[in-house]
Amino acid sequence: MLDIKFVRENPDLVQKNCDVRNVKASVAELIKVDQEYLALLREIEMLREGRNKVAASTQGAEDRAVMVEKGKAIKITLSEKEKALETVELERRGLMMRLPNMTHPDAPEGLDDSQNKEIKKWGEVAKLSKPLNHVELGEKLDILDFERGAKVAGAKFYFWKGKGALLEQAITRFVLDYLVKNGFTPLITPDLAKDEILLGTGYQPRGSETQIYSIENTDLSLVGTAEIPIGGYHKDEVLDKTQLPLKYVGLSHCFRTEAGAYGRESYGLYRVHQFAKVEMFVFCTPEQSEAMHLELLKHEENIFQALEIPYRVVDICSGDLGGPAYRKYDLEAWMWGRNDGKGDWGEVTSASNCTDFQARRLNIKTRDEDGSLQHVHTLNGTGSALSRTPIALMENHQQEDGTIKIPKALIPYCGFDLIG
Repeated sequence: MLDIKFVRENPDLVQKNCDVRNVKASVAELIKVDQEYLALLREIEMLREGRNKVAASTQGAEDRAVMVEKGKAIKITLSEKEKALETVELERRGLMMRLPNMTHPDAPEGLDDSQNKEIKKWGEVAKLSKPLNHVELGEKLDILDFERGAKVAGAKFYFWKGKGALLEQAITRFVLDYLVKNGFTPLITPDLAKDEILLGTGYQPRGSETQIYSIENTDLSLVGTAEIPIGGYHKDEVLDKTQLPLKYVGLSHCFRTEAGAYGRESYGLYRVHQFAKVEMFVFCTPEQSEAMHLELLKHEENIFQALEIPYRVVDICSGDLGGPAYRKYDLEAWMWGRNDGKGDWGEVTSASNCTDFQARRLNIKTRDEDGSLQHVHTLNGTGSALSRTPIALMENHQQEDGTIKIPKALIPYCGFDLIG
């Protein structure tokens, strides 16, 4: 959530930011409601002062009776104004929650992912005479079963099997070990979170456009990423500035409805309803966040280089950023199953700097040397999504005979060097 003072002082800038990010929000409407809110606050303050003066009055018996009646009238008016304030405050907060974060001045401007900017590439795509996609490889090697997953839980569920199950666990442990060695504290998070935590991190838990599974008759929802529970970990806390940055790596299951997301990009594991994920999350000072963002990106690159998977880094354009991100970098790995089997790049990680957008909603602050409080900055990055990382690994390490060679970094975790 943006600072309302910033919005008041920069309404045109905030509206322009909404427009370039394809967000339907009216800053003018927010300013109007905010003015009503401030006017009601002033009225309530004056009524409370009047009530206190009446209560402190030491007039005679006749005057006291008049003052009692006056006090009753103030009390009634005050109650009405306070109820009106609650209504206006709720409306104002709703309008504030629609506003996206501001956008980094160096982020490319564009409408959708077609206008993301490629920054660099790493690795060489292997030349194969007839590459298979991961679904075909999984069936051929008997390590991935979508048919029985659908029988048990419906479309877009699956079973890892045999060496496939061990491969998934090997990737998980490899990434966790790497990040712990680089200063991240490991967490295994709840798979559920309160709706206020989802809203605080910038996710819409309910409504027609949500991608979240909500639990009926509760205020709980299944998380779509460990970013959500870790983001809420320090809710309503003041963090010791000398301890920042706090770096966490969370392991969670992720649940997503993926409503309306089917099509050419949803083959196999690319879009599924449940998967495991290793997620990086950082709480830091505003001065640290730019450097921390680049650090998260570097960790993502190091992981995919160790897995020997060719990738490219893209700078996400304004229209593709999502609400909380100030700036975002994605890693896109080469996947043979995309583009009708001709191959193309597919997103495997994201690294986002959310500045104080989430911390303001979740009330997470730090104290400066002069004693003043300020909101921390939060960042998140994908260590490994245990749906898309295996896609890239299987499709890039397949051999001409249909076997899959295990990258050197994973062999100690797998206990084997080939699936075949």
